[in-house]
Amino acid sequence: MELQQTFGTNVRNHRKSQGLTQEALAEVVGVSIETIGKIERGVAAPTFSTAQTIANALNVEVTLLFGNEGQTLSSGERGRLVSAINRVLAQMNNDELAKSLALLQAFKGK
Repeated sequence: MELQQTFGTNVRNHRKSQGLTQEALAEVVGVSIETIGKIERGVAAPTFSTAQTIANALNVEVTLLFGNEGQTLSSGERGRLVSAINRVLAQMNNDELAKSLALLQAFKGK
């Protein structure tokens, strides 16, 4: 996953986990809703200053938004699949995530 997409996915995940709308985050950060949407989709990259302001608004370290929380994605097919799954999961609401987790655990027999 490209850094821009990783950053956007992490912003979306943290924003949703805190119950914030794109509008609310945009207001705190001082950018448009469209800008937040573009950042979350990975089609626009924030300035360093905006990245720090987003991190502050989400109460996380800015480095967390640029990384995969200590995970190193594999290269090749496995990395591509994990990235694709993460992109789908990042777009789900809490109910959908809970159902997905239950399905994955059932699939793995846990």
